[in-house]
Order: sequence, then C-alpha cells, then structure tokens
Amino acid sequence: MSDKLKSIRGMHDGLPHDVAGWRHIEEAARTICSRYGFREIRLPILEPTPLFIRSIGSETDIVDKEMYTFEDKGGDWLSLRPEGTAGAVRAYLQAGLTRSGIQRWFYMGPMFRRERPQKGRLRQFQQIGVELFGDAGPVCDAEILAMAHDLLERIGIRDVRLELNSLGCPACRPAYREELLAFLHRQHDHLCDTCRTRIDRNPMRVLDCKEPGCQAVLGDAPEMLSHLCDECDAHFHGLKENLDRLAVPYHINPRIVRGLDYYTRTAFEIVTTQLGAQGTVIAGGRYDGLVEELGGPTTPAIGFALGLERLALLLPDADPETPDVALVALGEEAQAQAVRTAHTMRAAGLATVLCGSGSAKSQFKRADREQARFVVVIGEDELARDELTLKDMRDGTQQSVSLDQAVRACREAASG
Repeated sequence: MSDKLKSIRGMHDGLPHDVAGWRHIEEAARTICSRYGFREIRLPILEPTPLFIRSIGSETDIVDKEMYTFEDKGGDWLSLRPEGTAGAVRAYLQAGLTRSGIQRWFYMGPMFRRERPQKGRLRQFQQIGVELFGDAGPVCDAEILAMAHDLLERIGIRDVRLELNSLGCPACRPAYREELLAFLHRQHDHLCDTCRTRIDRNPMRVLDCKEPGCQAVLGDAPEMLSHLCDECDAHFHGLKENLDRLAVPYHINPRIVRGLDYYTRTAFEIVTTQLGAQGTVIAGGRYDGLVEELGGPTTPAIGFALGLERLALLLPDADPETPDVALVALGEEAQAQAVRTAHTMRAAGLATVLCGSGSAKSQFKRADREQARFVVVIGEDELARDELTLKDMRDGTQQSVSLDQAVRACREAASG
C-alpha cells in the first residue's frame, strides 16, 4: 500500500478487537463515576491555542514542541487538545458555573500530542478525564483517589500501586525552588541534555527524568515534602488519614512532580511494572490556581486522567461483540421472509445479521464466521410449515420452532 494511503504515524485505527477493550474501560468509568456523583460532559477537540499556553505553561514540552497548532482562515490560532483539563476549566467559566456549587465532571475522547510513538504512547490517544471544581479539602482528594482505585478494580486491573506526593503551594514552593535550583546547578555536568535545558525553565521536571544517570545524581535532591508550609502539611496529613480510613493503599514518592505547571498540593500516579517505561496508568492532582489563571475566581479543583490504549494493554484480549442470531435464507421467497424475521428479532433486542443470498454452503460459511450464538435457517420446508430451524451453536442442537418461540429462546440465552 502506498504511504499516502496509510494512517498518520502515531495515529492508529481502532478496529473491533481494540474497541472491545476500550468499551469495557469506558463502561466501567461511566459506572464508577456515576456512583461518585460525576456527570459526563463533551468538550471540543479544537481549542484556542492561548488556552493551553496560559494553562499548561509556555515552558512545558507539550506547548513547546508537542501541540498540533495551526492558523485558520480567520487568522485565529487553534490547537488540537493535548489534554482535557484546560478545556474543562474553560467550559466551567464559559458556562458561568463558578457560583453553582461543586461541579463533578468526567469526559472521554481523543487527545493529540506529537511525541515519539511507542508502545502505550501515541500521537492520537483516547483519554478519560475526571475534574472536580469547588472543594478544597483533603477528604475530596481522598475520594478522588478512592474513585480511581475503584475504577481499576471494576476494569479488572489490580497489580498497580498508588504513588503520592505534595507539590506545595505558591506560599511554600518558591523557597524550595531556590534550594532545588542550587542543587541542580551543582549537578549540571552530570545531567542529561534535556534536564540541563529544564533547570531554569522548569526545575521540578528534572526530578521526573527516567535516565539512569540522572536518577543516580538526583537521589540527594531536596524534597518538596520537607518544605511544605503548615497548611499544605496539614492537607497532606489529612489526605493520608482519609485514604487509610477508605482502605486505599498508597506509597509516598517525593519524585512525583507531574509535567504541567498548574498542579498544586496533591499529585499522584497509579503505576504498574507490566508496561516498562510507560508504567503510569492513571495520573493527576490538585490544581487550585488554574481557574483563576484563566480569568475566574479563586477556585479549588482536582482531577485525573487515564489513557485507554495504555490501560487496555493490561487487559486480556477482548473478543469483539458477536451477533445473537445469523439468518440463512435458502431461495428467493425465503430471502423476503428473512428480512421480515430479522426486523422482528432486532425489535426484540437481538443482534441479528443476514448471511447474504448465495448458496447454502456460502451462507453457512458466513454464519460460521459471524460466530453468532444461534443460526436460524429459512428454506422451502420452513416456509411450508411457517416455522424456522433454530440451531444452538454451543451444543449443536437444533429444532423447528415458530418465530415467537425462536425469539423467546434467543432472548433467554442472551440474558442468561
């Protein structure tokens, strides 16, 4: 196939076996989010570029080199969304909800980053995001983490670990930043090129470097947890107490810094050892200053996100959905009857497919490929008796039944 007819590098098709896994995750998310009082929203894929510059930060890798940005015919600069939180905050402000009490939202859809494609990291990736506006307390943080924990349980993923940190606030972070900068400048020659460029632009990101050489010299780096102000320290202590009450296990990791500028206080990742370098399956934290940064009033907020493609790598291969009934029609008159029969079965809630109009052999081959639970045959004999031949493909039994009996048998099997 010509390169011009292939999908763009890092942007993959979601074929039926992929979508089966994604839908399993999405349905689990809708169930768990609803239990915690979160409601689904739908956000635009395109947003004004300044939204991401102001929220994510012009010095981050995402804005600096990963966004898909272009000027439209009206002269406006637009970007495909690289993450969902900025758009959620924009929607929260645009809808005038700042005085409407606590808002609990979740959303699903594609995000876009021009990264180097690798396993579990694509340039277009499906994401589920959760955002909560209006609650500043540590109980809220603990409930968000409990929800993430319950979501993974619902999906069926248990071999993970919650890693937790506090990033402080504007009151206590500056002093820590100065101490960290001094340390990093002393270690300048031992750091990788990427970390050297980050030292003055975004020094906390250096702590997140995965290069073995950098990790070796960062072992003695100062930690934010030792520099928290009294309020941040009390908040972090309250979070841990409530996680203990909820029986949500966690591990303190002072190296979690998150990649975006807007995080404050609580930061967390849920990680696995099964995916190599791309081991983070859920990540998020508190971003109490972002609503104000985008023009709203001071508003506490917290959220997290997960990537469907990466999480699906931890699932067993999911079977695509198969129909309940495959209809084989032998002869012209039977074809007309099969169309009516299929309509009746679909109206009764049964997924039903017609196997074409070829020979009996070809239709039975198609029925076999459909992997339907039942095959219904309509031929001359069936038409004469005003009945159907119903074959259960699990045990091979077959019987002559009326249409109503066939519908009833198929529905009972589907519900069982």
